Amino acid sequence: MDWDEIYRKGEVFWNKGAPSPPLIQYLERHPVRGRALVPGCGHGHEVALAVEHGLDALGLDIAPTGIAEARARYPHIAERFVVGDVFNPAPELRGAFDLVLEHTCLSGLHPAMRGDYRRGIDLMLKPGGLLIGVWFISPHLDPGEEGPPFAFPVPELTALFKDGYEIVEDYVPDVAFQSREGRERLRVLRRMG
Repeated sequence: MDWDEIYRKGEVFWNKGAPSPPLIQYLERHPVRGRALVPGCGHGHEVALAVEHGLDALGLDIAPTGIAEARARYPHIAERFVVGDVFNPAPELRGAFDLVLEHTCLSGLHPAMRGDYRRGIDLMLKPGGLLIGVWFISPHLDPGEEGPPFAFPVPELTALFKDGYEIVEDYVPDVAFQSREGRERLRVLRRMG
């Protein structure tokens, strides 16, 4: 999939123009500190949210057009948006983050790529660090439609992070974007090590 072409065409249907309501609620209830990564940051809403909550946040996206649009949308934090590959992070990003804020990156990837995503996160998240994710557990696709977003049932989420992570929190959020109510799960994982 050519993500940059999707941005150039403006086909970013997942972009709701604001940060994820479950992530907003989580950060308000559970203050966290440190350096945060937002993989597949797109237009940068979760990066801006993280900065508002005092985090030293970095948004990473493989699409140069998405990064350019994030920088234009949030010029006061433009330096926090970088083009990069979650699967093959630059050396300076390895072991550099205390937490990861996940929203729509993994659900946009074909299920065959989930292991590659996990390996990339393992390279960037410090042992003891938190992976705070809002996961699409039920995107309600039409019959025969494949995605993205790709369904990520809870057993598959559990299996992906079974080894090397412990579940800290896990629930269906009581806040969501319209049409996503009950279709997402907030799960916080701590990287063991």
